[in-house]
Order: sequence, then C-alpha cells, then structure tokens
Amino acid sequence: MTIGLYNTYDPTKLREAHRRVLARSGPVAMAFDCNLATFGFPYEREMRTSQDIVDWLATTTSIGEGGQYLIELTKAGRFQIFEKPSKGFPPQFGEVIITTRKPSPDKSISPSELAASIERGQSVLLLFGLGPRGLPKDLFKIGKYHLDITQKGVSMETCTAIGAVPAVLNAIMHPSV
Repeated sequence: MTIGLYNTYDPTKLREAHRRVLARSGPVAMAFDCNLATFGFPYEREMRTSQDIVDWLATTTSIGEGGQYLIELTKAGRFQIFEKPSKGFPPQFGEVIITTRKPSPDKSISPSELAASIERGQSVLLLFGLGPRGLPKDLFKIGKYHLDITQKGVSMETCTAIGAVPAVLNAIMHPSV
C-alpha cells in the first residue's frame, strides 16, 4: 500500500503546505506499513533525491519526531519522488485508488472490499490530491476504483484523510490489533 501525494498547489514553488503534508505523512506511512510517494512536487534544484528532501525536512519540523519517520522510510527505499505522470502512474504501485468523498458509482469500492484485495496481495496506490480542489478530474478516469473512506460522503481535510484511509484499512485487515 502506497500513500500517493499529488500536488495541486503551486506547481513552481515549494510551499508550507507541501512541507507540512510531507512531515505529517511520514508517521502515518510508518505506522501503517505504507510506502510514500509524491507526484509533481516543486522541489528545489538542490533537492534531487528523497534523501535530500528528508535531510531538509528534518531541519524544519518537529512533526514525526523531527522527520525521523520519513528518514526511516527513505533509508528503507519506501519514500519516492516523481514528476506528475503524463501517461499514467508507475506500474510498480499497482492499482490506482482515487480517494474521494464523491466516488463514481461504477468505480466505487468499499473499505472492506479494498482491504480484502490488499490482503490477497494486490498493490495499491492511494492517491490524495493536495490543494483546495483536490485531484484533477482527469485523474478520476485513471483510477480503477474510487474510495470514500467514510462511506457517507463526508469531506475531510487532506491530512485527516491521509491518516484515516490507512488506519481504517489497517483496522479491517488486522481487527485484533
């Protein structure tokens, strides 16, 4: 399971929102055995690798033990950076799952159905759109499934959703934990 952060904020300048979502996503990924990937983040020229990014982030935050969880993910090869994909997402991530409060009826998948698929060995990219409008509508076509983690159409702030989706899926897959 990979948490995918898709940039819909400023495409040219790394903003505070980018820094905060990275700092907040590292502990979530670590806690629920997820990988983490960013798509289209406008990293500075000197930040060419995920290691460069976590080295910088560790000096700017106290979240996630000062970025320690993101550092651990990077050392394990579980934090990766990508440009915005022009022809789909890298296949190593498996099925693209659009996280949304408004799933298309023909693509909607319940948390329990998705958890069962993951337990059967299906790799998934849980795609989260950053920014006030979330994911661009053209990405909704790319995602094989759309997941409303609340199953009620409840809108969540992005970082809340980033924490809720893996937590709910993990709870379904490991009910005794």
